[in-house]
Amino acid sequence: MNEFSKTLIFFGIILVVAGMAAALAGKLSGIGRLPGDIYIRKGSFTFYFPLATCLLLSLILTLVFTLFGKK
Repeated sequence: MNEFSKTLIFFGIILVVAGMAAALAGKLSGIGRLPGDIYIRKGSFTFYFPLATCLLLSLILTLVFTLFGKK
């Protein structure tokens, strides 16, 4: 296999794992409702931006890629 096909397989596996994690995250009570997530509801308008969740996910992914990345 060449490098491009290995890269596609790697990202496919990452997407499957991310999808499974997203499905399980909905069942966990704390994910998506962290302090710092922005939630505004006014009448029929609802705005939700998971700021703290995004920062936590970014930190976790940075640590994982730093620890398991190529040197």
